[in-house]
Amino acid sequence: MMKRTIFSDEHEFFRSEFRRFAEAELLPHAEGWNQAGISDRSAWRKMGQAGFLGANQPEEYGGAGGDFLFDAIIMEELADLRIHALQASLHTDICLPYLTEFANEEQKQRWLVPAIAGECLLAIAMTEPSTGSDLASIATKAIRDGDDYVLNGSKTFISCGQNADLVIVVCKTDPDCDPPHDGTSLILVEAGTPGFVKGRNLKKLGLKGQDTSEMSFSDCRVPVENLLGTEGRGFKMLMEKLQQERLCIGIASIASCRRSLQDTLDYVKERRAFGQPIGAFQNTQFKLAELATQIEIGQAFVDKLLVAHVAGEDIVSEVSMAKWWNTELQKKVASECLQLFGGYGFMDEYPISRDYADAAVQTIYAGSNEIMKVIIAKRLGLG
Repeated sequence: MMKRTIFSDEHEFFRSEFRRFAEAELLPHAEGWNQAGISDRSAWRKMGQAGFLGANQPEEYGGAGGDFLFDAIIMEELADLRIHALQASLHTDICLPYLTEFANEEQKQRWLVPAIAGECLLAIAMTEPSTGSDLASIATKAIRDGDDYVLNGSKTFISCGQNADLVIVVCKTDPDCDPPHDGTSLILVEAGTPGFVKGRNLKKLGLKGQDTSEMSFSDCRVPVENLLGTEGRGFKMLMEKLQQERLCIGIASIASCRRSLQDTLDYVKERRAFGQPIGAFQNTQFKLAELATQIEIGQAFVDKLLVAHVAGEDIVSEVSMAKWWNTELQKKVASECLQLFGGYGFMDEYPISRDYADAAVQTIYAGSNEIMKVIIAKRLGLG
């Protein structure tokens, strides 16, 4: 692997510190979380106490005030260790920015501060049973009634849905608005609010340790003070933050590719067939040479986007490219590497089997790869 030049000495020191923390405090519990289908809240508190949930957050709210590269390091290290159960990037890089940028001071003190400390876990509820990537068509409604919004509707596939203490709910405050997305708002709903029910923890093909939930709202009364930002601006707020969400997927995907490749390289050097290591066969060599090349290309693109994102550039098209390219590559790498493990690749005791299952959703969530291509095409002036 070529030396990556985007990280400073401070970043690399942070990486080594986080790696030590993760190996000591998180990795021993990862398998238990996978079996339980949910991570321990104590791990989140440890993350917060150690400063790993606020590296990129303002100092006045308990963060370290660093740049996004610090959070990227955490994503890479968690992916390399396969600690997928701890959905750190969802909490810190997908949900927290909504509070940092759009919440008022009272909301920040009430929720942002404890979120950075690992005491208030966050989720964002976009997807509905009949609405996936088409956010303008959501049916969940929040109708103003005096000093409350009355929330009704259903959400599904909500990551961290069981653990979440606060959910950013995407809803329609003006269901009759034309165009529809101008009637969309974001409302903060606390766990335990009457009428808010967390459904079952969904069983999944992969990412077993991540709690993924259904949610329902039935005449759920939420104070008007829980409105995030301005009424009717929810869709625009979502569009502003999806750039970072999709970059997060690209970062973790390429790190997972590298982990799968390294494990496979180690395996083919040791595993013997027909009197020689299977890594000595030309087919094995060519397959792994191709994958290693494609991973380097994906990494170079992600690193370029990281620099641009930290600089505040608009790279919506490019992160959409990275999201679909790297997640398709992740599925390819996991599949090709599993094949080289032979029958052992099909056994749960070999991590490559989990890599294969975990890769399946990458091309679907955070906007399907088909939607990524639609976004790219529109920005090319084609739609």
